[in-house]
Amino acid sequence: MSHWLPASPCTPAGCAGHGGPSRHPVPAAALLLAGCALTLAGALCAPLVLSLLGRGPRERLIRCWAYGVVRAFGVRVRVIGPPPAHGGRPAMRGALGHSDAVYGGGRGVLVVANHVSWLDIPLVATVCPGRMLAKGDIRRWPLLGPLAALGGTLFVERERLRALPATVRAVASALRGGSRVVVFPEGSTWCGRGPGGRFRPAVFQAAIDAGAAVQPLCIRYRAGPPGNLTPAGAAAFVGDDPLTASLWRVVTAAGLTAEIRVLPRIPADSRTGRRALARLAQSTVASDSANLPAASVHH
Repeated sequence: MSHWLPASPCTPAGCAGHGGPSRHPVPAAALLLAGCALTLAGALCAPLVLSLLGRGPRERLIRCWAYGVVRAFGVRVRVIGPPPAHGGRPAMRGALGHSDAVYGGGRGVLVVANHVSWLDIPLVATVCPGRMLAKGDIRRWPLLGPLAALGGTLFVERERLRALPATVRAVASALRGGSRVVVFPEGSTWCGRGPGGRFRPAVFQAAIDAGAAVQPLCIRYRAGPPGNLTPAGAAAFVGDDPLTASLWRVVTAAGLTAEIRVLPRIPADSRTGRRALARLAQSTVASDSANLPAASVHH
């Protein structure tokens, strides 16, 4: 692994524990099967959805499917803040009050969020689905790799520094074409109980080149009954944590809530350097995190 790749101090043993109520293994197993089945069904139906539905209906269906995936794993969804620009009608008891804008048409938006878990991907899609920027080895995964490419995923070869300018050009081209592009600029997952990692500036150059706005989102996972939520580490997928272990930890942790806060958009233009823009987006997300009563486990 290259020395310049982002790294996180978070570890499964130190960050991913759950001290709250737990589910019995039988209902937990049922949730695991339901979540995996709904995820697989969405992957298998993606080619049909992309070919038959128009942009508006397709996006609404993706939002509902993504919301269903998070709920199927036993996690409640809470969206905080005004819906992104071009907002549509609220739906599903207010959990899906977000944009009805289509991927194409008009100027695109670079959606950036802190990265905690594999749950972040469907969680962001409940608010503003778009084209994901993913590490290149996902393209080589059986079944999911080709489907991700079919769905418009943009891939970055993280270990090839020379490939970075081409990735920036591809993201800028997608933004100019009117696409939303979803990026986790920390480059690695953090447990969410601290300030998180530094937002890498490269992808923000694409927003500047395309004249696209940046839409920050803050993701947090909480546990407990509604109205008395406390920070939770059960959803954290960090370090060398096996995916199977993370899946089981999520479905056995009762009372998990995934919170996604929609923060004010940040304009990007040629007068704003990519490092300054990355710092502003990072501080916006971190400032929102500071409002939570959570002590960091890192220094």
